Amino acid sequence: MSTLRVKELLKEKGITGRDFAAKLGMTEVGFYKMLSETGNPPLKRLQLIAEVLEVDISELFEKKIETKALKCPHCGKDINVKIE
Repeated sequence: MSTLRVKELLKEKGITGRDFAAKLGMTEVGFYKMLSETGNPPLKRLQLIAEVLEVDISELFEKKIETKALKCPHCGKDINVKIE
């Protein structure tokens, strides 16, 4: 499951949760509940959040960095490779 980074984006843009929730027509409590780990905002709400923040919807989610270990053919040591 991807983690939303809306709080991080709000902090970067200097917007309070209360002000942002008002822009979305939500209560502050409802807004933060939606962003919690148990929250499950619908796509339309995520599109609105991205639009109001003026970011692409993909920026609302943390990027998962996958690593794979490869073996060096010469010495046999593990080589970690990050895949974004």
